[in-house]
Amino acid sequence: MSAYLILKHLHMTTAYLTVVLFALRLLLDAVGRPDWRKTPLRWIPHANDTVLLIAAISLLFVTPWMPFVNGWLTAKILLLIGYIIAGLFALRTTQATPVRVAAAVIALVQVTVIFHLAVTKPVF
Repeated sequence: MSAYLILKHLHMTTAYLTVVLFALRLLLDAVGRPDWRKTPLRWIPHANDTVLLIAAISLLFVTPWMPFVNGWLTAKILLLIGYIIAGLFALRTTQATPVRVAAAVIALVQVTVIFHLAVTKPVF
């Protein structure tokens, strides 16, 4: 299997896992189980996201895609920054519940658009 396919599948797998872990942490907070913050669930998403980022950067070296040249890739990067910020607000216990819910919805919408852009790679 080529390096591209290995990196692509690693990137896709870790991207899916990122969303699953985010949703799981949101769900645990929603059902009143904030004790997840004392388990490996506190650091596993960070390790997964590190692998995700390494795979993404590695893909840039084996493909002709360039950030800030390909519009869809630029949009993914900007949405990723928004997803990270919204996710921080969604998981912060110091935020009011309405703020956390709105941030969670915004984060999930952004990640949905990121996945759409990754699949369709529209030209703009």
